[in-house]
Amino acid sequence: LSPPPPPPHLPLHRYYLFALIMNLSRDAYEISVLAEREARSRGKVGAEADRGAAGGTVALAGRARARLGLLCHVLRSNPPLLLDVLKNCCDLFIPLDRLGLLKTSPGVVAFCGLSSSVLSILTISQPWLKLKP
Repeated sequence: LSPPPPPPHLPLHRYYLFALIMNLSRDAYEISVLAEREARSRGKVGAEADRGAAGGTVALAGRARARLGLLCHVLRSNPPLLLDVLKNCCDLFIPLDRLGLLKTSPGVVAFCGLSSSVLSILTISQPWLKLKP
């Protein structure tokens, strides 16, 4: 016996997953550009390079903490980018579950779908929250 053919909706979920990965890549690029600009304006680019030469786990933890703080600052100062990242992360669970790549309960998928819909409605109702290309 041969295995049954995949359901016809699987290719659609593959394309949806690919589109979400591309959107998250764009968001990551935007975050990196804004973080670099913020780090330059604060004058921390040279300081991070000096600390990197010292090495050690303490220096690594300090750099990680600084980068996380910079990420939080960038997202806090750019609400459209934050909403887009959150919406795309919520949407990511739906195709991953449907393709069988990540097993989650139907409640988790429903909560992520509801959260994504609420964020989308918020973006539509407040045009300044829409991420500009």
